[in-house]
Amino acid sequence: MAVAAEILTPLSTDELRKTDAYWRACNYLSAGMIYLRGNPLLREKLKPEHIKNRLLGHWGSDPGQSFLWVHLNRLIKKYDLNVLYISGPGHGAPATLANSYLEGRYSEVYPDKSRDEAGMLKFFRQFSFPGGIGSHCTPETPGSIHEGGELGYSLSHGYGAAFDNPDLIVTVMVGDGEAETGPLATSWHSNKFLNPIRDGAVLPVLHLNGYKIANPTILARIPCEELEALLKGYGHRPYFVEGNDPSEMHQKMAATLEQCVLEIRSIQQRARSTVDAARPQWPMIVLRSPKGWTGPKEVDGHKVEDFWRAHQVPVLDPVTNKKSLSIVEGWLRSYKPEELFDANGTLIAELQELAPSGARRISANPHANGGKLRKELEMPDFRDYAVDVKSPGTTYAPPTDVLAHFLAEVMRRNMNSFRVFGPDETASNRLTPIYAASKKTWLAEYKPEDADGGELDVSGRVMEMLSEHTLEGWFEGYVLTGRHGLLSTYEAFVHVIDSMFNQHAKWLEKSKKELDWRAPVPSINILITSLVWRQDHNGFTHQDPGFLDVVTNKSRDVVRIYLPPDANCLLSVADHCLRSRDYVNVIVADKQEHVQYLNMEDAVTHCTKGIGIWEWASTDDGADPDAVMACAGDIATMESLAAVQILKKHFPDLKIRFVNVVDLFRLMPESEHPHGLSDRDFDSLFTTDKPVIFNFHSYASLIHKLTYRRRNHENIHVRGYKEKGNINTPLELAILNQVDRFDLSIDVIDRVPRLRPIGAHVKEWLKDQIIESINFAHTEGIDKEEIRNWKWAK
Repeated sequence: MAVAAEILTPLSTDELRKTDAYWRACNYLSAGMIYLRGNPLLREKLKPEHIKNRLLGHWGSDPGQSFLWVHLNRLIKKYDLNVLYISGPGHGAPATLANSYLEGRYSEVYPDKSRDEAGMLKFFRQFSFPGGIGSHCTPETPGSIHEGGELGYSLSHGYGAAFDNPDLIVTVMVGDGEAETGPLATSWHSNKFLNPIRDGAVLPVLHLNGYKIANPTILARIPCEELEALLKGYGHRPYFVEGNDPSEMHQKMAATLEQCVLEIRSIQQRARSTVDAARPQWPMIVLRSPKGWTGPKEVDGHKVEDFWRAHQVPVLDPVTNKKSLSIVEGWLRSYKPEELFDANGTLIAELQELAPSGARRISANPHANGGKLRKELEMPDFRDYAVDVKSPGTTYAPPTDVLAHFLAEVMRRNMNSFRVFGPDETASNRLTPIYAASKKTWLAEYKPEDADGGELDVSGRVMEMLSEHTLEGWFEGYVLTGRHGLLSTYEAFVHVIDSMFNQHAKWLEKSKKELDWRAPVPSINILITSLVWRQDHNGFTHQDPGFLDVVTNKSRDVVRIYLPPDANCLLSVADHCLRSRDYVNVIVADKQEHVQYLNMEDAVTHCTKGIGIWEWASTDDGADPDAVMACAGDIATMESLAAVQILKKHFPDLKIRFVNVVDLFRLMPESEHPHGLSDRDFDSLFTTDKPVIFNFHSYASLIHKLTYRRRNHENIHVRGYKEKGNINTPLELAILNQVDRFDLSIDVIDRVPRLRPIGAHVKEWLKDQIIESINFAHTEGIDKEEIRNWKWAK
């Protein structure tokens, strides 16, 4: 088992006394948050009316977290360290809040929570209280970039923060319950992507306090040798700090933490002086301390400290039970608040001196308010990468390949602040040109054959790992500390990060709408590709466009969905998204070759509007149309245009208005979304009494959800994915879901009154085309030539 520093008593008697006193102050505040609504310094006997009516919060991990924080403070001052702290244990905010308050940062951000008795009372009363703050590190918490509402992402957030921050040490407290989650398990591998030359360091601290809500934790109940082997297998050098006696544990932690810091500095100095980024064995700490350390050892004959009963509220009924009230009072008084706070209720001067000052305070670290550090990307002109479209619908190009050349130049110009993330799919998603600017980060073993197309480089900036969770965690940590990026992923499997997206969107909404002290951060940009409609060999498992539904459930103030119909529109959208702040931008664009429609000037105009009429594809000549053909998505656009072409041929006098949607949220009323359409604008596009055939990339219900308040909603007929598919050609899959040109044409015939009596023969021909197309696909394995290379013809 790895041991700590040779000198196991680095703290003098006086340093030990002060360190323990500061820790007691942290623990007092943590417990006070959970229990007290009055008498914050126990200057009178504790009474039931001093206790909150509802006791909510989590005590168990707080003493261990504050224990680490106090010792970090000592080394920050000694070595002038730049430290960011991430709290991984679930609902472990009291420790972070307590330290922020003691450092004075909390009172700077929230002046009414002043560093005196009155401010302390407000500080206590707001915690887990209606109108107050939550029990995890919500955006209101200074010093935090990691809310922790959902477990599993602390370590990946930590590494994301460390990338391209060479002087930053990110200390991540990993809860042993959290360590059982899939996302956390994969994120241990992040150390294979940390370059000691250009990146900062991550110091994981696995907190083994033994229990979850009501169960033992796995890693705390396996033999130490097995745990050490596991952590070494992940590539770490683990140091163990174990015990329950505070005096002994302070000395152990002081020695061990200092050794880890010196080891980190040695690794970085060696790599930077020799310009050798060979993967080191980074140190980490395993802290084994009692659950609910320093709290009640027993309540009503039941073990509490060092057991699962300490996880949340150790004493449940002090308001109604005198014995319980006495236990709580004895517990709180055991920290001797009269020795820690002066007559005004302010932390005594000799303890204040233990904390760093200014931006070196963990709670005031500027990286935890990354928008303050954000620098604008140096952007090339996306117009320089345009596809030459001389006539609409006659040129083919792979949209994501076109985008990749633009992204490569973005990378070249921002080699310290822009990264591309993707789960082993950069090449598959036709983004290979990015490698011309920077290859894939790789610090594990190299083989000679890697030189032949492996695209690996220790200094690469393309981040690939087959874990969407870890990638999204890296990306979030990266943007929350002020940097920029893009993540590409297969459409069907972006669902892996559904809840991660939810958590980040909630963070953004709270920060953007309620916390003016948090500066805007770069947006998360998610490129969804390998789309539902082009799964010729992957089949049904790869056909799920439902992530868009998840996105629309979030606040319209922090999310956007873009469905550019061609490559030039994709370039315009991507440029906009990369420049944006405080959003999650979802871009849906296929990687396969697609017909192109708009030259760059028209594409910019169309994307700026977000929705518009394509005059060249319309047959209404500005008059009242017989029907509106609307679409959103690349395949949906092509099939809709092909349907218009069929209808024009058979019904030359038919008046069709063609509408294409790029920004999905523009369909919403202005009252629901600042960039939505007014009723008048909506009516001018879709009319108030004519049929609207809306061909949509995803599930039809989403368009109905966005437009249900519109006056012509009863005439909006949406076609989208119906959960039908297997190993199909593109046209066959479209036919199965009735988003194809033939079914769309039939729909128009059925819904335009004057066509019903004269359209029977055309409908029969269209049905024959459906049958013939399916038979051809099943015989030849591909679609007909005229389908595969369809072009628009006036």
